[in-house]
Amino acid sequence: MAGFSVQRYAPDRGAWGRITARDSVVRRLDWPLLGSAIALSFIGSLLVWSATRGRDSLTHGDPYYFLFRHALNTGIGFALMIGTIWLGHRTLRGAVPILYGLSVLLVMAVLTPLGATVNGAHAWILLPGGFSLQPSEFTKITIILGMAMLLAARVDAGDQLHPDHRTVAKALGLAALPMAVVMGMPDLGSVMVMVVIVLGVLLASGASNRWVFGILGAGAAGAVAIWQLGLLDDYQIARFAAFANPALDPAGVGYNTNQARIAIGSGGLSGTGLFQGTQTTGQFVPEQQTDFVFTVAGEELGFLGAGLILVLLGIVLWRACRIARETTELYGTVVAAGIIAWFAFQAFENIGMTLGIMPVAGLPLPFVSYGGSSMFAVWVAIGLLQSIRVQRPITA
Repeated sequence: MAGFSVQRYAPDRGAWGRITARDSVVRRLDWPLLGSAIALSFIGSLLVWSATRGRDSLTHGDPYYFLFRHALNTGIGFALMIGTIWLGHRTLRGAVPILYGLSVLLVMAVLTPLGATVNGAHAWILLPGGFSLQPSEFTKITIILGMAMLLAARVDAGDQLHPDHRTVAKALGLAALPMAVVMGMPDLGSVMVMVVIVLGVLLASGASNRWVFGILGAGAAGAVAIWQLGLLDDYQIARFAAFANPALDPAGVGYNTNQARIAIGSGGLSGTGLFQGTQTTGQFVPEQQTDFVFTVAGEELGFLGAGLILVLLGIVLWRACRIARETTELYGTVVAAGIIAWFAFQAFENIGMTLGIMPVAGLPLPFVSYGGSSMFAVWVAIGLLQSIRVQRPITA
């Protein structure tokens, strides 16, 4: 059709490229992915509001305090997503060295006097105005982008069919530095997510399976060594002990998990109603707006509401898998695979620890839990997925 030519998106044009009437960026977005992420953030706003509106010690007497801040975090995250799409994942590929360096400096800054301890993890930087930053959330993104850049460079150029051993070793070294710093905080939950990201990236890149088995073996040996050498903090040991034996100390280290299971179990099929949960209004579950936000859904929205969250998370993962499968460049596939591994494991760990089937690791539920750093990071990840979809090659 005359006047409606379709342009391929070039790396130096960003995701917007040349927009034509037939092939606009808006039309090429993955709307089920975007809609599911927005729905999760909206549900999260209600759950965070319910969990905090009666806690004057946290809200300073303003019942809307956390609701407004959660909505603000979501709005900023959405703007970051738009900016990521506008720049394009290919443009960001060229900026990876700068982004990686900044992320390493930020996580290292946590170990300086700028760092602060929250819930036993020295993983935060306090900012003016009562805000805080958790650099490890952004490190997940730079690890994905950095490893993808190295592993896909020669494959996308047509020089190799799969990354060679030397390239894989460089990629693992890139991931190891920030992971070692985060482990030293200690932030064991974030390290667990990063390990899963590395495994997902390697599997998607076509690297030899010997690397995957080697990492799994090294991880098991490292876990034993850390335990034997006493490198874990007391609160981390207590969490694993409570996971292994829930009846060990129900009023102490096992309190969070026991109260979480009571809250979820009391919701039944349809829940007690929003703002009507006795466990939530009674403030029995600690950190309910962050790590244990799923308990609010289980109690007040019941099996149906909690199930809806699982369905929406499933749609996000399904669409991300489709984007990874449809792109024709290894770089895009690897970036998408890293995000899939991140979202899937973190959601499983967060929900699992509220049900008592996973140890408490202090990981937020993507899009739902309160927290600016986490919200910004997951929306940037959505922007990367959308950019991969928007910039995929097409034919007229």
